[in-house]
Amino acid sequence: MIRRLSTKRLLHPSDLVPTREDLEVVGVFNPGAIAVGNEVVLLIRVAERPREKRSGFTALPRWDVESGPTVDWVPEDELELLDVRVVRRKRDGVVRLTFISHIRVVRSADGRSIDSVDGPRFDPQSEYEAFGVEDPRITRIGEVFYITYIAVSQHGTATALASTRDFAGFERHGVIFCPENKDVVFFPERIGDEYVALHRPNAATPFTAPEMWLARSPDLFHWGRHEHFHSGGAAWETSRIGAGTPPVRTPEGWLEIYHGSRRVSGGSEVGVYSAGALLLDLNDPRRVIGRSAEPILVPETEFEREGFVPNVVFPTGIVEREDTYLVYYGAADTATAMAEFSRNELLASLR
Repeated sequence: MIRRLSTKRLLHPSDLVPTREDLEVVGVFNPGAIAVGNEVVLLIRVAERPREKRSGFTALPRWDVESGPTVDWVPEDELELLDVRVVRRKRDGVVRLTFISHIRVVRSADGRSIDSVDGPRFDPQSEYEAFGVEDPRITRIGEVFYITYIAVSQHGTATALASTRDFAGFERHGVIFCPENKDVVFFPERIGDEYVALHRPNAATPFTAPEMWLARSPDLFHWGRHEHFHSGGAAWETSRIGAGTPPVRTPEGWLEIYHGSRRVSGGSEVGVYSAGALLLDLNDPRRVIGRSAEPILVPETEFEREGFVPNVVFPTGIVEREDTYLVYYGAADTATAMAEFSRNELLASLR
């Protein structure tokens, strides 16, 4: 495993004020990240849950189009706990989250510390976002910043698209990958005459081991020509695998930092999440030309090993600074963190 030049926890739930007094912040994590001029803008996923406790009931928050955040109180004996994040209704197998997420704009002058947490909020709006908006990734194409994010609702987990020019206001473009699909990242330029994205279909019927797929589009809004291009295989990526950061162009190829998790047999544990790296052909990103022999990032620090979901590092943003890469990630589904790597060492590990 290559060495980290530095590691820093940037945000903790206690650093943010909840949107309402009856809610508490349980996670500030999985940040999209992009260099804008001399600063770094982060889009932080903020997870909140009700403060109130009722004996014999579980609080399941959701976003109401008319009134905003609301809570459904469901008898505990009607639910089955799948893990700390998810419960399943016994009568029909439908699942719900125990929290609801929105996205907040955060700014950093140097990319290594936080200067402002008072930026605009990107809240759920439509019925397709009733259980929250999650895990933004940011790609700059021309003068526009495109943001893919997960829209969670009673219809499933979909990927939606928004855009901005200034991170002060956002234009929503709706769902671009229908359920179940997430971890969508855009390449920052056309390849040939098409835009390209990586995505992760999440099939309910497990015909296959975890896979990452590729799709193409003429305009960023309509996607097709879907094809599988990479599967896990190592022990650390036997349960889930998916894109992490948007791909970065290097002279050797497209650098993609992705995530994987280790399968857990039985119980309610999620499993250990780690990060690896791929190098993809510049002209044909279906072709993997390099791969890290082992994870480049595993849960090591206390804030990565302990939290709302223990033992998770989940990369979602990358910024180049001089001869280093700053990789931004969610730690234990609780905190936002940054790990710094030598660009040369990271690329050399993929040859």
